[in-house]
Amino acid sequence: MSVDFSTELAKFKDPKLARELVRACEMFAPEGGATLMEVCGTHTVAIARNGIRDLMPESTRLASGPGCPVCVTCNRDIDTVIALARVPEVTIATFGDMTRVPGSTSSLLAEQAAGRDIQIVYSPLDALALAQSNPDKQVVFVGVGFETTTPLVARAVKRASELGLANFSIFAAHKNMPNALETIVADPQLKIDALILPGHVSTIIGAKPYQFLADRYGVPGVITGFEPVDVLQGIAMIMRQLHEGRAEIEIAYARGVMPEGNPHALAAIDEVFETCTATWRGLGDIPSSGYRLRDEYAQFDAVRRFNPEIEPTVEPKGCRCGDVLRGIMAPSDCPLFRKVCTPENPIGPCMVSSEGSCAAYYRYY
Repeated sequence: MSVDFSTELAKFKDPKLARELVRACEMFAPEGGATLMEVCGTHTVAIARNGIRDLMPESTRLASGPGCPVCVTCNRDIDTVIALARVPEVTIATFGDMTRVPGSTSSLLAEQAAGRDIQIVYSPLDALALAQSNPDKQVVFVGVGFETTTPLVARAVKRASELGLANFSIFAAHKNMPNALETIVADPQLKIDALILPGHVSTIIGAKPYQFLADRYGVPGVITGFEPVDVLQGIAMIMRQLHEGRAEIEIAYARGVMPEGNPHALAAIDEVFETCTATWRGLGDIPSSGYRLRDEYAQFDAVRRFNPEIEPTVEPKGCRCGDVLRGIMAPSDCPLFRKVCTPENPIGPCMVSSEGSCAAYYRYY
């Protein structure tokens, strides 16, 4: 039996259903107001593109969080990638967004203009193929992302090991989401009442890793998808929990997320990587929130292989990306927003990435 996917997708954009969900949000909204944080960058874009922030009750605040992997990559990591690009025999393979992120004094795009070999790829397997077809080059893949992209990088590393590929390595800047969320909800300055939990990450890790948020901190969360009805349903479920005084982790994205996640993807991560302390832009050092290669795959660690000379880290003057990622301020409150910092002249990564809060505000508000 064939399925008309356009018809199925239309259900998640149904104006009548959307209006009913908006009314539900208003009905259950706490009298004293509430701050909900959308963790995922794709949710930030969906909320902005569909005008959902303007549909919320007056007392409800939707704050953007640290859900853009390019944005949370700290300057030290950007500088390390730039240092690797300056190693004469190295070819950097990276996703397109990363080329425009400014480091302390340069960017990968600037390094490319200066003659460094920077290649844009669409997956780590593309980088692996690049190494196979260019045995005279040392291909370094820039591994940035959350649990969604980490399994693919793990498989690429394992495949390189099986092939005995000596000219392939990675710079691992991967991060995992639950430990960062603990930092967010435990911060008294933020006062987050509930979380709109990420859809993509949750297809990998499931719902169980978030349970501590409800049990330990009394913060409810709902995992939801990215269409207008998805987002509104997730918010309405959160509002109902707050109205009823409950704190649970619920799934409003059952077509994509199972409570236990994807065991095959999780096993791939665990086989190749181990957790470590990672530095997040705006959040600082968070224990067990990053991934590094296990000792048996250490030969694929680009930093160990090339030991690049990394310049002193300098933060961009006036950039408030860190505060935006913590949900302390909206992008439009940054003094550089639209005046100095634009997509054509990004000062910080939140204006670079397609999932960045600043880029979404610039485009839709």
